Amino acid sequence: MDETFDAVGEAVCCAAAIRLGGAMQVLAERAGLFDRYSLIMAGVTNIVAFLDGRELDDDLLGSAFAESWSLDARYPAEFAGHDFVRGWTSVVFAVVVLTKPKQQDIVAAQGLDLASKAVAAWPSAIRIGSFDSLVRFELACQQDAEGRLRKNGLPALWKLAEVQSKQYRQAAERLVG
Repeated sequence: MDETFDAVGEAVCCAAAIRLGGAMQVLAERAGLFDRYSLIMAGVTNIVAFLDGRELDDDLLGSAFAESWSLDARYPAEFAGHDFVRGWTSVVFAVVVLTKPKQQDIVAAQGLDLASKAVAAWPSAIRIGSFDSLVRFELACQQDAEGRLRKNGLPALWKLAEVQSKQYRQAAERLVG
């Protein structure tokens, strides 16, 4: 592995892609783009496996990379959440690029910033638990993710990301009705 590779930053960004992917799943299904979403998430899942010590599948990552560039263009502009979709695909793009640190000058903090910008573009006000906005919820998720990773390792981070993705999925379900 490249010595400049930041596994903690990559993992926390990957968790953000999974977390926001919960909402994206609902939006993609509604737009008839679930197959595209699935290709992207297969790449994210491969990165999870890589962080757990397995090999990267360059073909799978290539497909995820390509789809992360084009899904937002295919998402109907008249559908609610278009800017969120654009933001999520940017997060995935950053996560994929972070696996190749010598090929791109990007750091994990940029990926997390993209996640924050994606949720700031959510088309409606929303409460999640005790949080009065999706932005505040996301910031808390990011802090919790890094803390959980450092304290309990990758399996705990992936479990947390899946739980939080359900909250995003519920927010998207409320959005699309």
